[in-house]
Amino acid sequence: MTTSPIKLTKKSHACVRLEKDGRLLVIDPGGFSEDDAATGADALLVTHEHPDHFHEGHLRAALEADPATELWTLASVAEQLAAAFPGRVHTVGHGDTFTAAGFDIQVHGELHAVIHPDLPRVTNVGYLLDGTVFHPGDAFTVPEHPVDTLMVPVMAPWNKISEVIDYVREVKPRRAYDIHDALLTDLALPIYGGHIGRLGGTDHVRLTPGESAEV
Repeated sequence: MTTSPIKLTKKSHACVRLEKDGRLLVIDPGGFSEDDAATGADALLVTHEHPDHFHEGHLRAALEADPATELWTLASVAEQLAAAFPGRVHTVGHGDTFTAAGFDIQVHGELHAVIHPDLPRVTNVGYLLDGTVFHPGDAFTVPEHPVDTLMVPVMAPWNKISEVIDYVREVKPRRAYDIHDALLTDLALPIYGGHIGRLGGTDHVRLTPGESAEV
């Protein structure tokens, strides 16, 4: 586990920015996130190809702004950007490990959660950073290692609140932070948060977009 503090900043929907030792890593700056969600990133991680997680324009802007910025993602996303940024777009899958922006990263998971049996499942990976912070993308992946801080997808077409609560219980993090919440209204947010907080068995926190915490 890292000895340096990690600053977590929530952006809209599934995007988070993590800073450590002056370097910045951004996960899933998608189409529901702010236009500047990926700005200034040393490293970019994308969990899967759905547009609320993968916005080609946001990634291209960040990669063009800094020739040292690199992207790690699965093949379905990498193939759309690799030709334009040779040597800077890396394809990863379950079981891979790498270092990006000073973070030691493990890749967990293979498939997106089921939306409906009639719809094909795309690939999806989650990222465990420094053995402590886990972002699952669009799946209820349980890493093979203990998780201190879980990014928990609270609302999506593929889940319901009982499944979210059971996922938090299974992972058993010290703290769970909401992600995947752009489809919830202000009226719904305290209802979802109340259930997760009371029943999840861990410290549950909701950050508003732009708000930060040390993890």
